[in-house]
Amino acid sequence: MDGDGQHDAADIKQFLQLAADERPGMVVGNRMVNPQGMPYVRYLTNRSSGKMGYAIAEAARRRGAWVTLISGPTSLAVPEDVETIRVRTAVEMHAAVREHFPRCTIAILAAAVADYRPAEQQSQKMKRAKETLELSLKPTADIIAEAGRNKEGRILVGFAAETENVKENARKKMRAKNTDLIVANDVTADGAGFDVDTNTVTLIAADGKEADLPRMSKKEAAQDILDEVVRLLRAARPAGVPQKTSV
Repeated sequence: MDGDGQHDAADIKQFLQLAADERPGMVVGNRMVNPQGMPYVRYLTNRSSGKMGYAIAEAARRRGAWVTLISGPTSLAVPEDVETIRVRTAVEMHAAVREHFPRCTIAILAAAVADYRPAEQQSQKMKRAKETLELSLKPTADIIAEAGRNKEGRILVGFAAETENVKENARKKMRAKNTDLIVANDVTADGAGFDVDTNTVTLIAADGKEADLPRMSKKEAAQDILDEVVRLLRAARPAGVPQKTSV
């Protein structure tokens, strides 16, 4: 790869199917707001800035990938020449990934989609009261687990934002979700995680390779993530077989 992010293997067309859940400021990079079950005045969400997901989308497009970016609400600028699907809720994110997943070769699911949503829909704003408020929550769809069950030869990449036992928890997630690669990071570490322009990640591949990357910009980390994706893709596709890929 040269300094402009152009990949040196002209025989690989990279399509990058990104599910990026973006929040003004989802995990990746943006937040995935999850207002269903509550009025839009109040909602449940996971913290995220969106910067990592958008950096991957941009890097993939610069390499020549056909990129579809599925993004929640964000103030980030959409990378040039990237097809963007806007969603607001976990239900909408699930539907969009289901629609676009079958046509991709590589799916990078970086979004921080909320794991639970309110069990009952409220039609009006919930007013503050003196009493303790109890909410009944039900799980949202496990988007990456569903993708893992339906990979059918695709390269699937997930993210693990952890606060403890980072590598151990990331390996468990990789096995449970059937991903080919997990990008793990300790969101409590200085210069990593939410809202900042840098990250410190560990790349854990299903074939046993692991790489601890130093702190770097999220744009630089995106390039390293895509390099590992290309390695996995080449290993999965025998030499001489036409390669049509999505990064």
